[in-house]
Amino acid sequence: MTAPLRLLSVHAHPDDEASKGAALVAMYRAEGIGATLVCCTGGEQGEILNPAMDRPEVMARLAEVRRGELERSASIIGFDRLDLLGYRDSGMADSAANAHPGSFAAAPIEEAVERLVRIIRRDRPQVVITYGDDQGHYPHPDHLRVHDITVPAFARAGDDSWYPSAGEAWQPLKLYYSMWSMQRIKVTHEKLLELGLDSPFDDKWFDRVDQDSRITTRVDIGAFHHVRGDALRSHATQVAPDSPFWFALPEDIQREIYPWDDYILAESHVETSLPEDDLFFGVPGSRAG
Repeated sequence: MTAPLRLLSVHAHPDDEASKGAALVAMYRAEGIGATLVCCTGGEQGEILNPAMDRPEVMARLAEVRRGELERSASIIGFDRLDLLGYRDSGMADSAANAHPGSFAAAPIEEAVERLVRIIRRDRPQVVITYGDDQGHYPHPDHLRVHDITVPAFARAGDDSWYPSAGEAWQPLKLYYSMWSMQRIKVTHEKLLELGLDSPFDDKWFDRVDQDSRITTRVDIGAFHHVRGDALRSHATQVAPDSPFWFALPEDIQREIYPWDDYILAESHVETSLPEDDLFFGVPGSRAG
């Protein structure tokens, strides 16, 4: 029998699941596909970016507050399973938080890989989404580590010689890197200027290495585009409800100018045809199988 369809997304901090792929997950959940969210840290080091939440009582219990925000966001998006990998936010590169013994950056990588393999073998996803192999534009230690553990976990989950006590071997079929395309940044910037609005995209955004040529999979998520904004607003400590970065453009205009999510197919154990418009293309039992 074909296993039930499921995707698994690996993220670094609470709010990453909202800013990356929220509408895509909501779309697949509407089709009855299961979705697991793995959040590797508790976001303890993140700044409070919403002045309304910058209060001593919030700072005193920030990890607890962010856990609640994460749970609300996951519910809005539609994840039916949420796992915290159990590490502490490592903070920005070269900060003291990097050396905290509980931080993700300081954790033995084999330990973290095994924790993720346990979840993969338990939930048996066909599709795994992680961060890319080139993160020079934002080299946060936790984002780098997400990539570094997901790639071997994808391979080892299907090999019963690795971590024999971590459950029955299960080989996911497709591994994707999520990304923000340069085209998306450009059309958003241009529309803001056209409407006489300030753009948050300064020169450093356009100095990034353009990786659009690596895009293999572009999924039309237009009907679910609003889910990203709804999920982001649930992260009240991280996202102000009037944030010009996220909400300067009305939702209908955002959806009109760029109704896609973009991905790089990093590895596949099934035949596919590029470019794709569905992460489950070629997966047995899927509408594109």
